[in-house]
Amino acid sequence: MICIFNPEHDLCLANGNRHYMPPSSALAFAASSCGLMRFLYPMSDCVPAACVGDVYRHTGDIQLIPWGWNAVLKQSLLRQGIPEHLMPSDSLLDLWRQLQHRTTLLPLQPDSRAVTTVAEVEALLSRHSDMVLKAPWSGSGRGLRWVCRTLNDHDKGWLLKVVKEQRCAIAEPRWSVKYDFALEYSVENGLLSFVGFSLFETANGVYRGNRLLPDDDIARMVGFSTAQRDPLESWLQNTIVPHYHGPLGVDCICDTAGLFHISEINLRHTMGLVAHEYLRHFPQKVGSRFMPMDFVE
Repeated sequence: MICIFNPEHDLCLANGNRHYMPPSSALAFAASSCGLMRFLYPMSDCVPAACVGDVYRHTGDIQLIPWGWNAVLKQSLLRQGIPEHLMPSDSLLDLWRQLQHRTTLLPLQPDSRAVTTVAEVEALLSRHSDMVLKAPWSGSGRGLRWVCRTLNDHDKGWLLKVVKEQRCAIAEPRWSVKYDFALEYSVENGLLSFVGFSLFETANGVYRGNRLLPDDDIARMVGFSTAQRDPLESWLQNTIVPHYHGPLGVDCICDTAGLFHISEINLRHTMGLVAHEYLRHFPQKVGSRFMPMDFVE
């Protein structure tokens, strides 16, 4: 088994070009922290995308498990001599990318809107003075723009550029966040399985780490019940599961009024899933923080 740590995955989805070159900072993090995946797959070889060919030729291993599948990764593996039949087809990769376009999630986001014009955003700002604009494909806090009361020229330019490149932007109220948490799932053989909760911290949409707590403690803290999972899981079963297999994470917000908002879906591994498995292996770490940079090799 070869595990590929490609945390640049979301940037590759956003760009959409199989020949895209991710920023050097993302590639450096991938190279220094690929061992994170051993918490998920302890007996595997864990490498960044650029080193898969060396391991493959040395071991002859034929099972590939990446952080997330995308066209950039597939192109890199083909260049390294990895047989194409070991990877998803181009059409399947495109379908998985389309499913992660933020418009897919709109049925579960009653306060979010797909917008294509400045006038639409300004109309929404007349009702919600604080809003966030999101590029439909983005990650790691990129592709977010916070606006208050009005749009300046930079906001307008950003909006029009995103609409041109990604068909629309998503506009939603800026919630006063009490907790950021996620529901972690696995999809195999057409079945959706709940793995557990993760509780994490962000700063302006940028991931800053996880708090290591048992599932029951997180569910109690955020006030999220099994009954509240039912409509989400029904939607996932009908919309995502027929077309996808692998890890799946759903990011949520609990606001200061105790209301829940689904913010994002990730068809890939997540740091929350890694933190969840890390705590399972090291229960004595309960109550501490999980920071990916602490595991740089």
